[in-house]
Amino acid sequence: MQITNSTRLRTDSAYTPSFKYAPLKSRFQLTNSDRVGIEWLLSAGLTAECPYPTLIEGFLRHKLRSSKSAPEPAPHDLVVPGRLVSYMTSGDKARRGKVTIIPNEDDGSIPVTSFLGATMLGMRKKQRMPLLREDSGIDILVVLDVLDA
Repeated sequence: MQITNSTRLRTDSAYTPSFKYAPLKSRFQLTNSDRVGIEWLLSAGLTAECPYPTLIEGFLRHKLRSSKSAPEPAPHDLVVPGRLVSYMTSGDKARRGKVTIIPNEDDGSIPVTSFLGATMLGMRKKQRMPLLREDSGIDILVVLDVLDA
């Protein structure tokens, strides 16, 4: 099959597009303070301390480019730093943690400089997203509940 116009497929094509996932622009929402926090993390070089800093930096930069703006104040079901989030990854039981911009030693914190925190930031309650694991596998992350801490 020859495609002459890349924005439009021929009608006799066997290809049927899958609209399983929403377009990237509507997957994540970031508040202005989230954007400032991520830019500060990147400019201060605080991602250098985390495992796989190049991947985390690239993912956070991608999230800045592809996320749409969230209304202020942030909706109650939106994952933003400082909120307590119940979540589940494929094959695991439900867990809970507080999303933080600055990594700290608290056991219940989920820093944005981790794959989990970077993926979770900007998601909404009941939303599902692919989550890159440190062993290069992929899980599904589901946000079960978002609570004010």
